[in-house]
Amino acid sequence: MDDLDVPVRFNGTQRTRPVVVVGSGGAAYTTIEEVQRQIASVVFRPEVTDRGWPRAALSFKIFETTAAGLDQLRSVVREVLAAASEPVDPLDVPLKAAAMQESLLGAVDEAFHSVVPARWTLRPNDERNFRIFQDIRALLSDDLSQPIYSEEIARKLGLSVRTMHDVVRRYRGMSLHRYLRLRRLWLVRKRLLAGADSVKAVALTFGFWHLSDFSRSYRDQFGEAPSQTLEHGRRR
Repeated sequence: MDDLDVPVRFNGTQRTRPVVVVGSGGAAYTTIEEVQRQIASVVFRPEVTDRGWPRAALSFKIFETTAAGLDQLRSVVREVLAAASEPVDPLDVPLKAAAMQESLLGAVDEAFHSVVPARWTLRPNDERNFRIFQDIRALLSDDLSQPIYSEEIARKLGLSVRTMHDVVRRYRGMSLHRYLRLRRLWLVRKRLLAGADSVKAVALTFGFWHLSDFSRSYRDQFGEAPSQTLEHGRRR
């Protein structure tokens, strides 16, 4: 909704283009913002299935549209938000809501009608690699009691470490090693906030054997020393 000329990494791709994104119930997506952005999400309930919009089952899909089509959609969204914040007679709510929805539907119709062919959208709309990334994330979330390393993930998912490295770099903009390291740092933080016995014991549990390097990385990531986090945890 803003006019910043800074792209957002959406499903592994960054482009400064007028775009619209569509998803359905159960679909997922990933984003990385280099700076804070204003993004508007319009959710229709029940789900819209009869207007010829692109379908998105596993992951949200991104489409390049015209600047005019996007500007019209943004304008309607702003007008609806402004009108929705104004006082209204309860008796008028159903009529006003229906009219607002019709305006939004028309603006979305126009945005999709204005979609232009763009080969770059094939990459972020690639469901196979997105599914692999989702599988990696799910595996990392299954067991929070111990570290998990690249070879173990590859074995459990039936993938090569190289494939996982490429997928993580696409969707997170960093190496697989760094992604797993950050994950382990978050696990350490969670354990420290729960009031662990010692920083050293937790660090070793989650695979950080070089304690000075661990402390430096932890401070860079969270803005405080591990001992400070542990102190906060014990006070809770």
